[in-house]
Amino acid sequence: MQKLIKLIFAFIVLIFIVTFGAFGSESIILRSLINKPDNWYQANLSLELGFLDVLSHKIQFGSDGSVFDYVKEGSQDVLFPYSRISADIKLNKRHNITLLIQPFDIQTKTILEKDIVIDAQKFSAMTPIDLRYGFTFYRLSYLYDLWKADDRELGFGLSFQLRNATIEFASADGKLLRSNRNVGPVPIFKFRMKYPFGNGFWVGSEIDGFYASGKYITGSENDFEGAILDASVRTGFELTDYLDGFLNIRYIGGGAKGTENDYDGFGDGFTDNWLKTMSISVGFTLK
Repeated sequence: MQKLIKLIFAFIVLIFIVTFGAFGSESIILRSLINKPDNWYQANLSLELGFLDVLSHKIQFGSDGSVFDYVKEGSQDVLFPYSRISADIKLNKRHNITLLIQPFDIQTKTILEKDIVIDAQKFSAMTPIDLRYGFTFYRLSYLYDLWKADDRELGFGLSFQLRNATIEFASADGKLLRSNRNVGPVPIFKFRMKYPFGNGFWVGSEIDGFYASGKYITGSENDFEGAILDASVRTGFELTDYLDGFLNIRYIGGGAKGTENDYDGFGDGFTDNWLKTMSISVGFTLK
């Protein structure tokens, strides 16, 4: 996380250097280094910073475990910092490859109002507890652009997402702990569009989503259900030839329900976890 914060800080510094360093100069630094007009590829970097609101979040570990409401019981009833960074390479004006890093690590503290059971471990009422819901993910995407133009996009494709999950319930004194950790791939369908109005103003949207249910389609021996939806709408303005600014509203939600195969942790391997969030952010794209 510290490395990501340093990367975001360096990105912001670079924006200021390029933006203010361009005044009085006939050459554009990034254009000369990244996107020459005659290149067969075009690259850009995007950064979003804002806040995230947890609309709904409930989780259950173990078929006889408690349904824990993070918003009502786990102090997820406030706003959290939000950031997102991505890099795009467009090949021959048609083929887009995107690499995304989405930090998602919410840590809160609370005092339990009632007894709860997490993976066969009882946490008694009035126990001070530390909660961590980490679900940072990395996503590699491919899009085919139906509009062969530099200033607009209508793309359809696929994404490969790698989740890095750490979910923890720990008593403040360190005596009780339940930790669920998982790294796993997720295939996703992807759509993205951008439409300019000719005066520097533009609107856009991006949707990544997937739903699967049943034994065979999910590759599980047991009935399993899983879904993800990452959808946004944005409006932006071309600040310079090489820098866009935009306002973005994003919904990230999804979850899973089922029993994990060959589970070797505490409890019986059953999980029921569903999350809904909304973020509002300001972003910049270096082209």
